[in-house]
Amino acid sequence: MLAWLRRHRYEVLDLETLVQRLGGEGPPLHRAVGFTLDDGYFEQAEIASPLFAEFDVPVTTFLTTGFLDGQIWLWWDQVEFILTQTSHPRLLASVGDHQIALDLSTPASRSSGQQTFTELCKSVPEAEKQASIARLAALAEVEVPRDPPVGYCPMTWDQARQMERRGMRFGAQTVTHPILSRTDDEQSDHELRHSWRRCVEELERPVPVFCYPNGQPEDFGLREIAVLEDLGFLGAVTGSAGYADAKALTPPHDRFRLPRFPYSDSLRINIQFASGVERFKQRIRRLVGGVWGRAPEHLAPAADRKVECPSP
Repeated sequence: MLAWLRRHRYEVLDLETLVQRLGGEGPPLHRAVGFTLDDGYFEQAEIASPLFAEFDVPVTTFLTTGFLDGQIWLWWDQVEFILTQTSHPRLLASVGDHQIALDLSTPASRSSGQQTFTELCKSVPEAEKQASIARLAALAEVEVPRDPPVGYCPMTWDQARQMERRGMRFGAQTVTHPILSRTDDEQSDHELRHSWRRCVEELERPVPVFCYPNGQPEDFGLREIAVLEDLGFLGAVTGSAGYADAKALTPPHDRFRLPRFPYSDSLRINIQFASGVERFKQRIRRLVGGVWGRAPEHLAPAADRKVECPSP
């Protein structure tokens, strides 16, 4: 994908520059692409960073600072660890008012159960999420170690500084990666302010753009945006798929709700996003669904038909 972008002369920008230009600073964006990574895992330093550097492509990695500080390991990884380490073939777990029958007898059923449990954890208050994971560990008779096992480790701050010198940029993504809307005012404020402070303390020039954990519309709100504005942030990225379009940004808060496309395992899908084909398809969908009403039978399938892109 990086080779394709370079070969076709896309404007590949670091996130700070991209957000500034979205806000009207500098020339208008044209065929512009930015890359972000989330969480701060070790392989982002050891594997991803050299790949982006090889193609001279900027990338911003958002750090869960408590992860790098050795205070936590990421909660969904703990869920996976518990369900892969238990000797029980089945468990009856609970998250809030929900009970979940987990079938762990096959990799496929275990993966499905893990996904269900993890998604439910995102829907409950932070304290209940942590209690649910503790109950799951007790049911599974698995001791969760204090430090992350191999495969779940963060990069170190030393690695981050080395990567920064080679061109990788870094931003904040909270201290413990909670769903911010599920936290109280005190925790939300701490998650934003302290994670940014740790980035400023440890790094040469952290990016003043925030990344909301999970990042769906219901996962953050005006409370978080007010703190980010107070800290002087340029904007924030979400987990909602879409183009960050300068024409669509309206004051005062849209720069704190910037969408991102998830990176696909399919090269053709990624090219479809970058080339603008997906933008064209979105316009067709809006026209068919929003202006014309019900689509004629011969048009309805075309709105979601895969459009073939040039071979890379």
